[in-house]
Amino acid sequence: MNTDWRAVGIGFVVMLVVGAFGLWLPVVGQVGAGLVGGFVAGYLAGGIGNGAWNGLVAGSISGIAVSVLAALLGGLIGLAGGPLGGFLGGAGVFLVGVVVTLLFAIDSAIGGAIGGLLTR
Repeated sequence: MNTDWRAVGIGFVVMLVVGAFGLWLPVVGQVGAGLVGGFVAGYLAGGIGNGAWNGLVAGSISGIAVSVLAALLGGLIGLAGGPLGGFLGGAGVFLVGVVVTLLFAIDSAIGGAIGGLLTR
């Protein structure tokens, strides 16, 4: 399995765009963003194994990016409770973000495998 960074980058951008529009449909929109972005990454990478891998990488990167931004926001909001509140707020949001990253990665890998399968 080779990582095609171009495919991963394009899949990542697609996930962000579809995810932004998916905010109007919570959960369904985010799962759809992962599937569509993973599909694009997999289709560009080609092959079922490469597609799944590149979709997984794109989904993981997008999940990590969303988690870090949410943790920073949670930490800033938590600062109202003092330094410990900021730390606990950011850490709590980051832990939830880890779960979100796993969800983004799984559905992105599925979409990537389907996209990679269709290239042949």
